Amino acid sequence: MFESAEIGHIIDKATFDAEEPALREALLEAQYELKAQGRFAVLILLCGIEGAGKGETVKLLNEWMDPRLIQVSTFDQQTDEELARPPAWRYWRQLPPKGRIGVFFGNWYSQILQGRVHKHFKNAVLDQGVASAERLERMLCDEGALIFKFWFHLSKQQMKARLKSLQDDPLHSWRISPLDWQQSKTYDKFVRYGERVLRRSSRDYAPWYVIEGVDEYYRSLTVGRILLEGLQAALANGSQAPSQPHAAPLSLSLDKCGLLDSLDMEQHLDKEDYQAQLIAEQARLSGLMRDKRMRRHALVTVFEGNDAAGKGSAIRRVAAALDPRQYRIVPVGAPTDEEQAQPYLWRFWRHIPSRGKFTLFDRSWYGRVLVERVEGFCGPDDWLRAYGEINDFEEQLVDAGVVVVKFWLAIDQDTQLQRFKAREQVPFKRFKITEDDWRNREKWPQYREAVEDMVDRTSTEIAPWTLVEANDKRFARVKVLRTINEALEAAFAKD
Repeated sequence: MFESAEIGHIIDKATFDAEEPALREALLEAQYELKAQGRFAVLILLCGIEGAGKGETVKLLNEWMDPRLIQVSTFDQQTDEELARPPAWRYWRQLPPKGRIGVFFGNWYSQILQGRVHKHFKNAVLDQGVASAERLERMLCDEGALIFKFWFHLSKQQMKARLKSLQDDPLHSWRISPLDWQQSKTYDKFVRYGERVLRRSSRDYAPWYVIEGVDEYYRSLTVGRILLEGLQAALANGSQAPSQPHAAPLSLSLDKCGLLDSLDMEQHLDKEDYQAQLIAEQARLSGLMRDKRMRRHALVTVFEGNDAAGKGSAIRRVAAALDPRQYRIVPVGAPTDEEQAQPYLWRFWRHIPSRGKFTLFDRSWYGRVLVERVEGFCGPDDWLRAYGEINDFEEQLVDAGVVVVKFWLAIDQDTQLQRFKAREQVPFKRFKITEDDWRNREKWPQYREAVEDMVDRTSTEIAPWTLVEANDKRFARVKVLRTINEALEAAFAKD
């Protein structure tokens, strides 16, 4: 796989000087067109042999192009803030917005490669990491990103010659880093596992490009041409043909009896029982959140439900049990311009709590398969794809110790109508009822179908849905608290 990058490609300075101006001008023009169109982001991943020219090439690209539109991120040792969250969090928060270019040094491939080289895990774990990277890249490309993956290469002899040359030069010996010496000792392993990574992760939507790094002029022109051709092709492809999702319905109920029909909507609590159980469950939650075992976990709750189902009042009863410094409530509405410039899940990754903390999402990432699906804000290819992306997202959270608890608060149409009318009669509650609420009510069957598909496809063993019978708000509030407590206790028991 690396043979062609070890034959000693050389370009003389005269040839470089002759070709550089036109290439530089074309790259700058493509960069400004990328910004003007604002349709997609560009992500450049850099891996390979130390000393093969990764830093020098990026420095040159910043000279050739407008550096204000290039965001360079380096991922070395994880910070305490990053260690307290799922591994992917550090990459998601650095993704470039649409119209910009992001360069990632020390990206997800570098981390798993170093881990395998130093025997922190076996090939099976390496392959799992590669598969996870593939899913992330597939999702980013489906969201419109253009990904370039460069492996900068030197042969073993070329690397040794470079180190000796620098070591013998008093003016440049400082350029040799501890990582250079370390990799010189593990070169064979690094290349062997690097080939395994490239072989398993070079795909049509995000291919690897192997760049020979011994000659600065050759590598600079090669990288520049690849970027230019890829950018020009993507910019010219202004309207991609939409993919064709499966035409069959996701679920087909011949007896017209769905999951929501199986709920007992008559469940209720009288006031006295409610007060006693509410206080008991709040005290239980307060104790669990202060438990030392909580230091190994974070807590995320998702509140979805019919309009007027009582999500806000349930959230208030949960929050009332806690110190405000322990939790954060994230209300989710229509995406902002900043959020629309990023992949769909970016707006939620940025709010994932650190260990010991609790985030409550009032509406969530499930909007893509609910509101966006029903209202036509995204196409079938987008919301059908979202089920798998959401399951993968939640699995990453759970693997990192996050306890994920998801609620659908269900009410029937008569109860919703009563609550809508009651809100219109109470001055301080009128803000809760809008024209959108009345309009959404007319699409009750479509929302019901979307909810049942959502539960069928995303209620997993690691992150199950809890359907809450919310015709009686007292019953719903206690059930929500009890479910959260049971989920935390189950996580502590597994520890």
